[in-house]
Amino acid sequence: MCRGSSALTAVSSAVSGPLRGSLTVQCRYGHGWETYYKWWCQGAEWSDCHILVQTDGSERQVKRDRVSIKDDWESRTFTVTMEDLRWNSADTYWCGIARAGTDLGVTVKVTIDPVTVQCHYSPAWETFVKSWCPDRDLNSCRILVQTTGPELRKNQLSIDQKKRTFSMTIWGE
Repeated sequence: MCRGSSALTAVSSAVSGPLRGSLTVQCRYGHGWETYYKWWCQGAEWSDCHILVQTDGSERQVKRDRVSIKDDWESRTFTVTMEDLRWNSADTYWCGIARAGTDLGVTVKVTIDPVTVQCHYSPAWETFVKSWCPDRDLNSCRILVQTTGPELRKNQLSIDQKKRTFSMTIWGE
C-alpha cells in the first residue's frame, strides 16, 4: 500500500453523516489513472482492510449492499456513497487504485453524527427522575441512563435537563 501519494488524494480526510442517512466521499487522482480499477475498503490497517466496492475500469456506477462507487474520468475523481449509515459504519476507510505491484491508497475517517432526542415535561415533573429506556414496554425495559441532577453522562448517552426539557444524546452503540 502506497500511502499519501500525490497520484491519489481524498478531498476530505474525515467525513461524517447522520445515523440511517448517507455520506459521500470524493477521491481525486492524477492524469493517466482513468482506466484503472478504483476501490473503497474498510479497516484501519491495510492488512485488515476489506474491499466493499470496486469499479470495473469504466465510468459505470457499481453498487454493492449500501455502498456505491462511480468514476468520472473528466474530473479525475471517483465518488463513494455510503447509505443507511449505522453506528458500526464509523471506522477508517481507504480510497484506492488497483495497479500492478502495490496499490495506491489514502485513508478517510468516517464518523456518525450524534442523535439527540428532546422530551418536554410540565413543571409538576421537575423533581422527578428522568430516564431513557429503549423499549415501548416500560415494565420490561432496561433503563440505560437516568438523572436527578441537571446533567448525567453514562457510556454513550447523556441527559441534560433545562427549562422543563431533557435532551438525550446518543453517540454510538
